[in-house]
Amino acid sequence: MSTVAAPSLFRGIASLLYPPSCTICSASVDLGEYLCGECEAKVSRIVPPFCAKCSEPFDGAITTTFSCANCAHRSLHFDAAVSAYRSRGIVRHVILNFKYGRQIHLRHLVARWLVAAFDDERLRERRFDAIVSVPLHPARQRERGFNQAAILAEWLGSHLSVPLRPALQRVHYTTTQTAFDRSERMQNLRGAFRLRKKADVRNLRVLLIDDVLTTGSTLSECARVLKEGGARSVYAATAARA
Repeated sequence: MSTVAAPSLFRGIASLLYPPSCTICSASVDLGEYLCGECEAKVSRIVPPFCAKCSEPFDGAITTTFSCANCAHRSLHFDAAVSAYRSRGIVRHVILNFKYGRQIHLRHLVARWLVAAFDDERLRERRFDAIVSVPLHPARQRERGFNQAAILAEWLGSHLSVPLRPALQRVHYTTTQTAFDRSERMQNLRGAFRLRKKADVRNLRVLLIDDVLTTGSTLSECARVLKEGGARSVYAATAARA
């Protein structure tokens, strides 16, 4: 048997023994799919109008470019942060299972949601020199076993043919952000990141990757460090927007 045919054969046998099913409701799905049509229809896509800076949706009839209350009265250091889906319901469930439930296979579905961000005109025609993922503190990465942002960045780098640069490191083990408001989040993160030794981002157009954007504080602090290191621009993309 040729080495080329072997993986295909093994996948075929696996699909017979373990037929693919929807990760939410267990209904049968096609090989390579993770959601059935009914569950896919429940996934919440972000549609205009939304904030040009952070992609926060707005329920209203705004037709012009606007900034939301999340971005008001503070400086966000990324040029724009783009998400195609809301982190609610099925999307939130899948990302939490991927991130905390060690269901690593769900990276393929989460990565598809991330790629959808590139339908947005803020990213569609833009060229990038490097992809940088938001790092975890080493202690948290040991605890979790992996960095979900790095996994997504690796998948995206292959998809876009853009090189990855592990330019950032997290030097402070910050407490969880979930209990903080946006100003407290920014204060909690101040000084949490720095450029790695010998990391050179001068004059680079950087694409910053994370799984979920909540207030944008983490992405903003990472972008601040990258720009202070000489990055020409920093755009961010996430799989979902809280």
